[in-house]
Amino acid sequence: MIETADAEPEYDDTAIRFLEALWGEGYLSPGGPDEVDRVVEGLSLAGKTILDIGCGAGGITLHLVERHHAAHATGFDVEWPVIETARRRAAARNLGDRARFIQAAPGPLPFADGAFDIVFSKDALLHVLDKDALFAEIFRVLRPGGVFTASNWMISHDGEPSPQMRAYIAAEGLSFSMASPSRYAEAMRAAGFADVAVRDRNPWYREVARGELERLKGPLYAKVAAAVGGAYVDKNIRTWEAMQKVLDSGEHRPTHLRGWKPDAKG
Repeated sequence: MIETADAEPEYDDTAIRFLEALWGEGYLSPGGPDEVDRVVEGLSLAGKTILDIGCGAGGITLHLVERHHAAHATGFDVEWPVIETARRRAAARNLGDRARFIQAAPGPLPFADGAFDIVFSKDALLHVLDKDALFAEIFRVLRPGGVFTASNWMISHDGEPSPQMRAYIAAEGLSFSMASPSRYAEAMRAAGFADVAVRDRNPWYREVARGELERLKGPLYAKVAAAVGGAYVDKNIRTWEAMQKVLDSGEHRPTHLRGWKPDAKG
């Protein structure tokens, strides 16, 4: 469901190596398994079927099976390099019967109506331009009584981004389509979700990102540069410096979302 150009993947092998060096094997977004656990906090995943939208390198999908005892998890992404990496990891951990990874072009989700008990996503939905179509699809593939739970990078408003935010997005060089928490909540309710909840994670990531930048400039630099090259690390240091400014200003708003698909009426 992540909308990317048809040409080169945005998350190629170099990006995977860099982000995993910073965030842990299988993780292409911050916080590692602890933040995943916070996204699903209070939910019972045991015995459930789960869809992980924008699954990346598969670490989260496999964590939902191993730590949270999901019966089956499907990781979905539009890019081949991350799907291939995820499939190798599932096979190495003998989880091929409980986790599958599917690549498909951007657009409608390639799953049947009501196919999943839970739809999960971690910092991937910002790549999707049409939020209304996104949540209509998520709602469709959830069974009645199912839950959507996610973390996502957002902007604090739906107006024109500040020069600092524009500079950060340009530094990332990715297909960001950021929207506000209120815009996401509006799209969820329009799709039919009930009990929509929004949780601000800016205070948490503001400090975590500061530590990431210090590590990139210091103890991690040589190790990561050996894996991906010094120029690549230098570029990302500049990106983190730009990101820190909009985290500190509050314009960059990492946020948790949750909503329920109402039970079918008899």
